[in-house]
Amino acid sequence: MTPETLTNLGSQIDEIFLLIGAAILLIELAEALFKGNLKARTLGEMAVSASTQIPSILIEVLVLTGAYGVFYILAETVVPWELPITWWTILLVLVAADFTYYWEHRIAHEVRLLWTQHAVHHSSRDFNIVTGVRFGPLEGVWSMITHLPLVFLGFAPEVIFFGLVVVLAYQTWLHTEMIGKLGILDRILNTPSNHRVHHGADDKYLDRNYGGITILWDRLFGTFQPEEERPRYGLKRDFDSRNPVVVWFSELPGLWHDLRRARTAHEVWMRLFGRPDWTPDC
Repeated sequence: MTPETLTNLGSQIDEIFLLIGAAILLIELAEALFKGNLKARTLGEMAVSASTQIPSILIEVLVLTGAYGVFYILAETVVPWELPITWWTILLVLVAADFTYYWEHRIAHEVRLLWTQHAVHHSSRDFNIVTGVRFGPLEGVWSMITHLPLVFLGFAPEVIFFGLVVVLAYQTWLHTEMIGKLGILDRILNTPSNHRVHHGADDKYLDRNYGGITILWDRLFGTFQPEEERPRYGLKRDFDSRNPVVVWFSELPGLWHDLRRARTAHEVWMRLFGRPDWTPDC
């Protein structure tokens, strides 16, 4: 298999999941319209979620396109070996990318500086397909950093990008309440039921179910929580804005406020790299 063929395959998989997500969205809208539940607030929330793609795309075009060139430079000049592009390495990179995504995602919840970006994805009180494209402007930078080690394992950059695209594309269909529990699949895969838990602001649901494609990493590392009662979506703190700029940068004012009040270098460090709920009394 050539790198070009693999790139095309990744694009096709991305398009398939995009179509699945679009179909679910249309059914969600039709159901809400039929039941009389399609309100201006819901449409406004969807519009804000979609608006987060504006800064994300700008960062991708202006920064990440060039930054990903580092993968090729390292592969050519530093790593003396490269795994061939075969079906076996494709399956292997999917496992590696899914494992990487679990830790990328988990750390983004546990480090406040990273949480300032990922919190954007969790800030909606609604849960629908459009929530799936609600990203912080710099989330792609953290994703690039966490996937760099795969280069040193010998994966070609095209193979790494394929794994990254598939893991993200798979999650398109997870952001819906229309699909209920799926039995044994909920024990193996990341499903809408498992991902609803991840977006829950209830104490029992906080920081659970980080998986991308599979939920097995959560089971292995003790972060799995099955869906029980319907989650309360959104952030733990009171946040319900539909101002795009406020949503894009929702966590930065609070971080800046805490940094200005910090009295020691240790407090500055913990405000940046400690847990989002860290305080000097912890």
